[in-house]
Amino acid sequence: MTEFDPVGGFTARRDGVVSAAQALSVGFSRDQIRHLVRSGRWTRVARGRFVPAAEVDAVALRRARIRAAVASLGPGAVAVLDTAAELHGIGGLRVGSAIHVSVPVDRPRPQRRTGELVVHQLTLDRSRDLCTLAGIPATTPLRTVADVILRVDRYPAVCVVDSAVNRRLVTDDDLAAIPALITGRRGAVAARRFLAEADGRAQSPLETRTRLRCVDGGVPPDVLQLEVRDDDGYLLGVGDLGWRSARLIAEADGRAPHRTPAALFEDRIRQNRLVNAGWRVLRFTWSDTLRPDYIPAAVHSALRPH
Repeated sequence: MTEFDPVGGFTARRDGVVSAAQALSVGFSRDQIRHLVRSGRWTRVARGRFVPAAEVDAVALRRARIRAAVASLGPGAVAVLDTAAELHGIGGLRVGSAIHVSVPVDRPRPQRRTGELVVHQLTLDRSRDLCTLAGIPATTPLRTVADVILRVDRYPAVCVVDSAVNRRLVTDDDLAAIPALITGRRGAVAARRFLAEADGRAQSPLETRTRLRCVDGGVPPDVLQLEVRDDDGYLLGVGDLGWRSARLIAEADGRAPHRTPAALFEDRIRQNRLVNAGWRVLRFTWSDTLRPDYIPAAVHSALRPH
């Protein structure tokens, strides 16, 4: 459509985000902009900033919202906390609409929350703590993990650390540096305990939560990502959590990896192989981790000698 042609140059350069000033500069009127938004052809992602809705999917639209929110706060603004974790692909936090942005501490203190935008003033070392993701300035994985675990409870904190390590966004050496980064900050004592419980072998927040329920219930697993092989060395399957002496495996069944027919088919074949090799398999879901006693009770029962 010809009415989008003048803005095409802006969207190509700015990953879909068009400001009202840019649209006005190429001939759009304010009434035309309002009509495009009301008709659903443009999506408002921040005050005075829009994305042509037909050009982006849900993930790209979310990125555009974050980019517009950061840009709206001027030079020096960066994505932080949950939003930085989202951009890095670090799991373990509840997905919400809030966008967390930090502005320089030498500015007048802004309003902390406006709609979905939450504004912070974190003291950041621009040479050490910042990076750019898809054109969006954000805190590095290490700084993001350090900031997040100071502000959340034990389960999401350990999930965040596990996810960052498993995705190789932070290393063991990085984790060893976090206590120094958080010294003197509110929540540092608890955060150090969370770091001590981390295990980067967990491949999902659900696996981390399942492990923590077992630890809290007095039945910690012997090993994570337990490989089970037959006498010829053929790999029968890999268990999320394992108790070798009892030949017991616990599987954390997340919705996304197991929802397709092909995934369900593979799960059943793998479980049959493990059962035929003398292993018992327990399966847990996210809702099971919300019940403090259920998972450890199931494991306790399975560990009892028959």
